Amino acid sequence: MAAKPNRLFPCGQTRREFVWEMGAGFAGLALTSLLQADGFFARHAGAAPASHPLAPKPQHFPRPARACIFLMMNGAPSHIDTFDYKPELARYAGQALPAGKKYTNSGNRKVGFLTPAWRPFRPGGDSGLMISDYFPRVREHADQLCLIRSCHTDSHAHGSALVAMNTGSTFIGRPSLGSWALYGLGTENQDLPGYVVMMDKRGGPISGQPNWSSGFMPATYQGTLFRPVGNPVLDLQGPAHLNRAAQRAQLDLLAELNERHMAARPGGRELAARIQSYELAFRMQSQVPEAVDLSSETQATLDLYGVGREPTDEYGRNCLIARRLVERGVRFVQLYSGGGHLEDTWDAHESVEKNHGRHAMEVDQPIAALLTDLQQRGLLESTLVLWGGEFGRMPFAEGEGAPGRNHNPYGFTMWLAGGGVRGGISYGETDEFGFEAVVNKVHLHDLHATLLALLGLDHEQLTYFHQGRQERLTDVFGRVITDIMA
Repeated sequence: MAAKPNRLFPCGQTRREFVWEMGAGFAGLALTSLLQADGFFARHAGAAPASHPLAPKPQHFPRPARACIFLMMNGAPSHIDTFDYKPELARYAGQALPAGKKYTNSGNRKVGFLTPAWRPFRPGGDSGLMISDYFPRVREHADQLCLIRSCHTDSHAHGSALVAMNTGSTFIGRPSLGSWALYGLGTENQDLPGYVVMMDKRGGPISGQPNWSSGFMPATYQGTLFRPVGNPVLDLQGPAHLNRAAQRAQLDLLAELNERHMAARPGGRELAARIQSYELAFRMQSQVPEAVDLSSETQATLDLYGVGREPTDEYGRNCLIARRLVERGVRFVQLYSGGGHLEDTWDAHESVEKNHGRHAMEVDQPIAALLTDLQQRGLLESTLVLWGGEFGRMPFAEGEGAPGRNHNPYGFTMWLAGGGVRGGISYGETDEFGFEAVVNKVHLHDLHATLLALLGLDHEQLTYFHQGRQERLTDVFGRVITDIMA
């Protein structure tokens, strides 16, 4: 009700009412014209969720990859002990790192002498890529691998480096790589989540949920957690007394009420995302149990992945489920190896041989099986497989006679396979010690730009309007590494 005329409001209007009515008059027409010319309405319309935000969308340019499986080695494996062959370390063993090599000593740990790889490297496939004995099964797929040996990142701390690897920034609150892929391409199966994350039963990354968050995007695009053991999604099924028809009726009524609310208050992105999550959860009740049920797989397939045997059972199951998910149209799947902290992850401060010997034994056969299975089913060309951790390890030991290695953000290795990637090659180099990237350096922004390009997305065009700025995964950086594309 308008204010009565008085000494403060002689015209009978409050200041808010005056501004509101002025905005609906000639001044409002002028403002609308200016905003339209600036593209304000187009930007905000594009940012608003569509009625089917996860519907499949066309690529920016044609590429064979339709899905991505990210094999995340939580805790940071040592590149110089796995995929970055450095014979010079044997020659300089026992010597100090040259004085010109500057670094930040994370954790103020003891600095020892240069230490050779803990296991031998051997050539794999026709390409002869040198891969260590920690990964003998993966080495059999050397001709499918593209080793990027010149990666570098912005943090030497696990929490922030993990967030950076997943979101492109060390700051929490930005959308993850999987969210950007889902936002850009949608998903081909509306009855399953488009973005799935599977943890290690020992726990997840220490920085937690921000690693698969949708950040400032609607929650529709965030990762859906599947548990590594038992029922993959808790509370998915409704109570026993509520049949599917009654549940459908409840959701229809709730959707109608929510739609009325949004009609009166346009732009409610969180409510729209909540509606979509209810609908997806309802559809998932019948689809998820089938997708993760391995009883239909042959014994030969289970044996290939190492399911039913230790220490490969858990990661073998997760890799096999990942194949089943991309086979059913899921866009992005991330599998974590290593959970919790320290020795339960790849964080080899105590002993590289003890730590990597344990974790590599868990994942080597399942990863090799995943590559074999994807290829046999004709899915490898359309599925991009990414392997790596949040950073690498130092070429020297932690103290005199100590067998562990400290964090190294200056140079490390990631590898790709399938998805239109050239196999049997290495790209970039670290120095002779494996300390820092020196040739064809690849920052995380470059890696992310390349991953999006392999999925047919232009990282400069894939933007989301937020707080007056067109945001993107790579911020204002990033170059696509075209040399690794087939």
